[in-house]
Amino acid sequence: MSELYLGAIGGNRPTKGRAPADNLLEALAELRAHRVTPIRVSAIYRTPAFPPGSGPDFANAAFVAQSGLTPHGVLSAFHAVEARFGRERMERWGARTLDIDLIAADSRILPDAAGWRRWHDLAAEAQRVESPDQLILPHPRMQDRAFVLVPLLDVAPDWRHPVLGRTIAEMCAEIPAADRDSVVKLADAPLL
Repeated sequence: MSELYLGAIGGNRPTKGRAPADNLLEALAELRAHRVTPIRVSAIYRTPAFPPGSGPDFANAAFVAQSGLTPHGVLSAFHAVEARFGRERMERWGARTLDIDLIAADSRILPDAAGWRRWHDLAAEAQRVESPDQLILPHPRMQDRAFVLVPLLDVAPDWRHPVLGRTIAEMCAEIPAADRDSVVKLADAPLL
């Protein structure tokens, strides 16, 4: 049985002579070889590096994909594609050639509501040094990040967060206008 997955993809370092935006398109195509099929892809956006000052601007997009894989299997597929593009996990929130994040798996809450809530409520200072040792879904910070929500607005505006109860459109509207405005469209959505 196939599930729908929400993903975010970005990069701010070129690889093999290709600009980050070109890497995104190639990586999305490569996901198919890993049994993850993008069915809707957002426009490509330029976004400031997160956290601020941590590197050059990113090229970012979001997508909806179908897969018969489990959420853990989809995450493994994302990591395999990242590795092919030279992704090295050396610094949390550092510059990277490619970053593919699993944002949500239908309406699943992983590992459970209490585990999700712990990461959602984690103080900003602790986020810089702590990282979960298990998959947390939906992504516990998605509602805070314009670089995730603005592209997701293109492909899944009506998806409803299973814990917070708000749609992508509602969460995006709650982001400060300056943050939303920092996400600038670079290119129209690619054809699949």
